[in-house]
Amino acid sequence: MGRERLTWGLLLRVGVLLTGLCVCVHVYLETGWRGTPAPLGRPTQDSQNWGQQSRTKAEAEEQERSIKRRISYVLTLKKDSQTKKEEDKEEPSPACCPPLRSHRKTPRWHIDLEPWAAVSHSLEDEAKRFLNYITTPQVSCASLTGDEAAQEGTKGAWAACLDPKYSLSHRIQSKHCRVYSFGLGADDRTLERSLSRAGCEVHCFDPSLKQPHLQQADMWLHRLSIDWRDPNPAFVAQRQYPITKKLATILNDFGHRQVDVLKADMESAEWKILENLVLEGVLDSVGQLLLELHLHWAGFEVGGEDPSVVRYWFSLLKELERANFRLFHVHSDPAKPHLFLHKNVLNASSVYTLSWVNTEWKP
Repeated sequence: MGRERLTWGLLLRVGVLLTGLCVCVHVYLETGWRGTPAPLGRPTQDSQNWGQQSRTKAEAEEQERSIKRRISYVLTLKKDSQTKKEEDKEEPSPACCPPLRSHRKTPRWHIDLEPWAAVSHSLEDEAKRFLNYITTPQVSCASLTGDEAAQEGTKGAWAACLDPKYSLSHRIQSKHCRVYSFGLGADDRTLERSLSRAGCEVHCFDPSLKQPHLQQADMWLHRLSIDWRDPNPAFVAQRQYPITKKLATILNDFGHRQVDVLKADMESAEWKILENLVLEGVLDSVGQLLLELHLHWAGFEVGGEDPSVVRYWFSLLKELERANFRLFHVHSDPAKPHLFLHKNVLNASSVYTLSWVNTEWKP
């Protein structure tokens, strides 16, 4: 009996110990399994749900921060624009810095007059400056086509520059030379014939011709004249001459882009012809310009007091200089009377023949 009690008590104790041991093992295993991360490649449902929740939360926070940044940026822009408007109102742009002007070319209706030669505005001062200018060559020219004229007794009144540093000699050699000669009646055409024999294409314009076009020897004759009227549109609209055209129109009608030599002997109409050439802006199409100036009176459509007339003449020649034309030949006929605006001023001749070369001309 005592032995049975001992056995049952021992078994009971062993069972209690085993039960406690099982409970401890179970608790240990349960705690260790929950604390260990799931193996790679085999995520558990709980880990997936937790990852999705964390990502959703992070994205929400990032989106909220982005919205706040945008709102802050917009508010900053509004604040800056308001501040700039207030500054513009308070501090206008300084008057020293005007807006840039457009470079659009506008038509010119008058030349720029040069300053007076002296404060006295006297005829003598203006004449002295003008005569000194037209009798002083600005460049030298090695060759002049005036030999035949000299042989005929005109002493080389008309001359063209054949210096190799300018274009005419090269144009003659390449048979691309072109000459325009404007005159009235039976003018001296020695220079034109000489250039024609050298190989130039010569066109002579004379409004007194009976036929519109005529070929004579090696030259073309046309019943046409270059425009000598006042370029002011108020005057042009009142008078229309069908045989008078501007140089740009003549070039276009004949299909020419430039002319190597332009000669004009228009009997006191040369001043308005020159003014039209300047205001047309066609001087860059001319290689050399030969003019006969008549100084015994003001000229066609030129008016004003004598000092103002001479100032106008001088201003026209300075416009030529600004267009890169340089005087290389001067001739005065001693047989002509010494009259300067109907007076004897500084013993000046009434007629001068001048020749200019365009030093920047590149045909």
